[in-house]
Amino acid sequence: MMPRNKGRIRRDRKNRILRPGETVRNDGRYQFKYHVSGKPHYAYSWRLEPTDPVPAGRKPGPSLRELEKEISSRFDTLSNFEKSSMTVSELVARYLKAKTGVKYSTRQGYKTVEKLLEAEEFGSRKISEIKTSDAKLFLIMLQQEKGKSYSSIHSIRGVLRPAFQMAVDDDVLLKNPFGFELATVIVNDSVTREAITREQMRKFLSFIQDDAIYAKYYDAVYILFHTGLRISEFCGVTVKDIDLERKTLNVERQLIRTSEMEYRCETTKTAAGKRVIPLTDDVAEKFRNILAERRPPRRELVVDGHYGFLYYDKNGLPCVAMHWQHRFNRMVNQYNDLYRVPLPNVTPHVCRHTYCSNMAKSGMSPKTLQYLMGHSDISVTMNTYTHVRFDDAEEELRRLEDFRKAQSEVERQNAPPLIKAV
Repeated sequence: MMPRNKGRIRRDRKNRILRPGETVRNDGRYQFKYHVSGKPHYAYSWRLEPTDPVPAGRKPGPSLRELEKEISSRFDTLSNFEKSSMTVSELVARYLKAKTGVKYSTRQGYKTVEKLLEAEEFGSRKISEIKTSDAKLFLIMLQQEKGKSYSSIHSIRGVLRPAFQMAVDDDVLLKNPFGFELATVIVNDSVTREAITREQMRKFLSFIQDDAIYAKYYDAVYILFHTGLRISEFCGVTVKDIDLERKTLNVERQLIRTSEMEYRCETTKTAAGKRVIPLTDDVAEKFRNILAERRPPRRELVVDGHYGFLYYDKNGLPCVAMHWQHRFNRMVNQYNDLYRVPLPNVTPHVCRHTYCSNMAKSGMSPKTLQYLMGHSDISVTMNTYTHVRFDDAEEELRRLEDFRKAQSEVERQNAPPLIKAV
């Protein structure tokens, strides 16, 4: 960053000598002209020095000399930084070091990104050399050559963009090369987790209830389909969280197991995830069955001060999401082996999505549904309303038409009789 000096001394109206790059405009404003990579940039102020008064009727602000000092400091930092050898991997490591208090699953995701950058040439490049086109080409390469899914690249960009933004905020970089919209660069090949129909849900539950092996899981699967609980939230439910008299369920934690086989209780996925769910009579009955049949080990594992979980594995340890995922896989495979019309891939999360869709189609208000689902953002809940099929649209239109006809009939019957003019 260098101001251009024309070689002659300039003065302002107070006969003060102006520095290189400084001029006075015809309207009385002071201007400072400087260049970045050959391109001119300008700073303006109604005052030259901090002690100058602000002209009457003009908006106050920093003096020109104060602005010059800020610009000079910023570009001195940038100049020093460009001479350094900080790489993309080192920048990400610095950014993640400042991320404290994150959940275990989030931390594991960060480690995955760090490992990927260590293995790729992009991670060893200096951040001062990274242009927007470099960032785009890197993500395109991950999808087209490395076979990474859209969701994986979304997570990777979710670390790189704020890391580079940190460098911008520290006046280290002028622009964030990852500031573009991801969907404009790579193809979104994500597979939407569709809810199953009410009929599919009914048949699946009926199969589980009648099966000699899987009947013991019927109550749990029914609850997942009729409460919208995240599977980690269901695993974190303890006996103390269930109030069958008031018919409520307290949801305030997730039970997880790390890759090191360590059990942890974490807060819910979002702050809105901590909630009290009212239980319908049928769901309360299912919880009552689970409590009656619950067979905990003689010495229950205490996880971060919590015990009394609902299901345990063969080793006497609380069941986690992985256990239920495997059970669902086996149940769906068994169902599809027996019946001509197969089910799609039903998972615990499909149960949650099915509940949300069913409540939306039943006319529940979005805000109520948002609370029950524990969504922090109403847009997440509202997206459920877009997951409709032709049959759903046809059924809704018929329902509205029937309502309109019934309303017209009521109005006709209540209308006063017509009086003929004599």
